[in-house]
Amino acid sequence: MANPRFSCSVAVQALPEQTHLEQGLYAFSYTVTITNSGDVLSQLIGRHWEITDARGQVQLVDGLAVVGHQPVLAPGQSFQYSSWAQIGTPQGTMRGRFLCVTEGCEVFHAEVDEFLLADSASLH
Repeated sequence: MANPRFSCSVAVQALPEQTHLEQGLYAFSYTVTITNSGDVLSQLIGRHWEITDARGQVQLVDGLAVVGHQPVLAPGQSFQYSSWAQIGTPQGTMRGRFLCVTEGCEVFHAEVDEFLLADSASLH
């Protein structure tokens, strides 16, 4: 039986040049490394993120896997997805998932565990 699964790791960095304190907006870049840790060819076909700032305000982001690009990963291959988020507090959390499909048309989610968005001082 095929074993479709992905593992994900995340790196986060504050973006001072995209932060607008006068508007109460803080920006962070993030890079998710997605590795096909299963034993079948799989494709990332969509994504869903939930961003929560320290006041509990939630943003939901949906879309194609990587802004129109839907990478196909063989077993053991990795792909890096980079983007950025803007929130209303200097700290918050983010979590999400990628929607995946295998060559056998099995559909499953690659979960990205909740990770911290934090100001520059917290990142050092």
